[in-house]
Amino acid sequence: HTTPRPSSAPTASRRDLFKTGAAVAAASALASVDIPRVHAGEDNTIHLALIGCGGRGRGAIVNALSVPNSGPVKLVAMADLLKEKLPVSEKSLKNSFKDKVDVPVERQFAVFDAYKKAIDCLKPGDVALLTGYAYCRGTHLDYAVRKGIHVFMEKSFAADPATCHRMLRMGEMAEQKNLKIAAGLMCRHSVNRQELIQRLRAGELGDIQLIRAYRMGYVGPLRKKPEEEDELLWQFRNFFRFYWVSGGLFAEMDIHQIDEICWLKGELPVAAHGVGGRMANSMDRSQNLDSFSVEWTFADGTKATDVVRYLGNCHNEFATFAHGTKCAAQFSGNVHAGTTRIYKDQRIAEDNIVWDAPEEEYNPWDAEWNVLLDSIRNDKPQNEVKRAAYSNFADLMGRAA
Repeated sequence: HTTPRPSSAPTASRRDLFKTGAAVAAASALASVDIPRVHAGEDNTIHLALIGCGGRGRGAIVNALSVPNSGPVKLVAMADLLKEKLPVSEKSLKNSFKDKVDVPVERQFAVFDAYKKAIDCLKPGDVALLTGYAYCRGTHLDYAVRKGIHVFMEKSFAADPATCHRMLRMGEMAEQKNLKIAAGLMCRHSVNRQELIQRLRAGELGDIQLIRAYRMGYVGPLRKKPEEEDELLWQFRNFFRFYWVSGGLFAEMDIHQIDEICWLKGELPVAAHGVGGRMANSMDRSQNLDSFSVEWTFADGTKATDVVRYLGNCHNEFATFAHGTKCAAQFSGNVHAGTTRIYKDQRIAEDNIVWDAPEEEYNPWDAEWNVLLDSIRNDKPQNEVKRAAYSNFADLMGRAA
């Protein structure tokens, strides 16, 4: 059993993981170039810097550039540890968004301090998208907040508890500076889930006694490292296979289900009992397990179960359910769909539905950007650091158990 350090509680993704190609240069050819700050002039364009240009980063910037009614936005700088990602990502985005992408080669930065150069291209009121590896998320957040820049940061947020603590400190600083910080637990902005939370808090389900979350779908094994490939770069390219880079596959992906469990209950668990393992004769070279099951216990004794499996040719499920003393509800559907419904009793079946939410106007990834950009333009309070950090604490707690 594992208990979390914090004692008080705050209230397969469409961003596909992908493998990169050829070897990267050891340093950016642009390291000595003066960094041009980009100004919006007298218009109200919000400029964006993308730090982390892999599949998840490209997904985030696509949402930022495509959400309706957000006002003018423009991508003006890009950074990544792996230099080969930059021109590929810039070309793809330019083809899709044309005038919303203005990232000439002098504003494309590579290697370890690239995040600083990209953020330095922004001014107060702009947004840094922190979508790289979790091991450095706290460092990037620290730099952006100290520079007075709004932030969108992807999950997972930390590969270790120390970084969670650092993020909490930076969240406090951001609040003092009135900076807007959005965290990539996008389901919090699902209107259907928000509606179900209101119904749950109003007592429609009775007292919650059990929460069940599932994330079961195939993820392939990590093969042997090619002899000619650099060890460090190979681990970066396979980031979700290594705990120090990402926290591992469970921490990277299942943080959504864990955040939903905490949201439904309205608090953090106080203990976790976990079971995990690999199939016999596994050839997986990563640090991940094939299967995880965590039983969470909350302060009042309420239980939550979280079942995760990455093997093929097995039963797949991607959903979250809540059971109250009156009846049950579904809180989340396949690949984070806003499938929310209340059942007549505890039986989860199509012929037992008493309330079913309509299809959402915006998917949760677009919804979170609608909220962030509106918060910036209309100076509404938004600081999701504490919630993100505490869900990440619970995430790491479950992995440890």
